[in-house]
Amino acid sequence: MTASLDHQRALRASTLAQDLRALFGKLKRRLRDQADAGDFSPSQVSVLLRLEQDGPTTASALARAEGMRPQSMAPVLAALEGAGLISGTRDPDDGRQTLLSLTQACRKWIEDGRAARQDWLTRALQARLSPQEQEEVTRAVELLRRLVDE
Repeated sequence: MTASLDHQRALRASTLAQDLRALFGKLKRRLRDQADAGDFSPSQVSVLLRLEQDGPTTASALARAEGMRPQSMAPVLAALEGAGLISGTRDPDDGRQTLLSLTQACRKWIEDGRAARQDWLTRALQARLSPQEQEEVTRAVELLRRLVDE
């Protein structure tokens, strides 16, 4: 009996994991649609997010962090620089190096995109869920946070 119950629980957890992955993927796509993401490749977006999180760094450090060869990173950076999203300055510690960072225009674009996604999600929660359902989602978020917090 216990083996059957364990099997049922494992199957239920597997189904729940599949449903959560699908749901979060759909939510991510809906959020992405709410802000003008431009026509940027996943590599370009990843570089922008890394520069936002980690701050200024060199092209070679970005390539290492992204698991790319420096030669492959060059066109990614050139496109971002051409779009006015990143700029380079001399490294004060090593004048041979260039530190890449986000431009003010890029920071504003990121901020505006986040605000648009936040606004859409807030409006969707208010329009589609009752206050009681919003409380249920709050409790579910607390449980999900336990899954990812280490």
